[in-house]
Amino acid sequence: MRVVIALGGNALLRRGQALTVENQRDNVKIAAQALAPIACDHNLVISHGNGPQVGLLALQSAAYQPEDAFPLDILDAETEGMIGYLIEQELVNRLPEQRRCATLLTQIEVDADDPAFKHPTKPIGPVYDEGEARKLARERGWRIAPDGAYYRRVVPAPKPRRILELSVIELLLNQDVVVICAGGGGIPIVCRQDGSLIGVEAVIDKDLASSLLARELNAEALLMLTDVDAVYQYWDTPKARPIRHLSPQQAARCSFAPGSMGPKVEAAVEFVAHSGGTAGIGALSDAYSILRGEAGTIVSRTRADESLRIK
Repeated sequence: MRVVIALGGNALLRRGQALTVENQRDNVKIAAQALAPIACDHNLVISHGNGPQVGLLALQSAAYQPEDAFPLDILDAETEGMIGYLIEQELVNRLPEQRRCATLLTQIEVDADDPAFKHPTKPIGPVYDEGEARKLARERGWRIAPDGAYYRRVVPAPKPRRILELSVIELLLNQDVVVICAGGGGIPIVCRQDGSLIGVEAVIDKDLASSLLARELNAEALLMLTDVDAVYQYWDTPKARPIRHLSPQQAARCSFAPGSMGPKVEAAVEFVAHSGGTAGIGALSDAYSILRGEAGTIVSRTRADESLRIK
């Protein structure tokens, strides 16, 4: 079976953890341990988030020479290489010698007129208390937004339209290679009037990019793994309950947090509606159980949660 797995930023770096190489490598080891059994049994493509990492690189770049700070498309490429390297190395350490892995820098085309460029929503970088966040916003011209009890910088997150390296990914999969690609949602580019390509200042949502990737590759399953065991109704209230099965029709009538579960549910519904496959959302530690439909939230055309209360 062909499976696309999107590793959430919180699965690779827990909330509040320092952005050190040691912490990231330790978390990638845990991720690789969960993914290795799936890689042994299935045709596997792995994508990943990059929000904390790309934000840190942006801060480092601005601190060095603020007037020459690297644009986000360059930083997206850097994080793809860095995180992909860690995932590839730890997977290779756990897979049979004949099972090969490859990390591929992935350009993804977006629309230059996407409304997201005027309304940034994608959180990147570390969390700040409100006072520090507002100070940085004034000094650096950032947009900021609440993220739980804290604040983070937000940047444009245009919709992915086309994956330029799709044929290369297909070639690798046909050779039974585990492919790590579209990291951080891929490198956002636009096509100019003369047909040439250029990167843009944005970060594509990795769940939406992974949904597009899964559809274009004709995958049977899309998993989005994070630090929460399922999608919840009444999240963060005493009435919170996990949703075990969700149909696209139910999802369309529900509301989920735009900065966390919202994009995951949207990505799952897009994949299921266009491919007829099955999507799963849940905890990294439950990866294989989610693939078997035994854990997490399963989004499919054929099953729905009859107890789900929709307003």
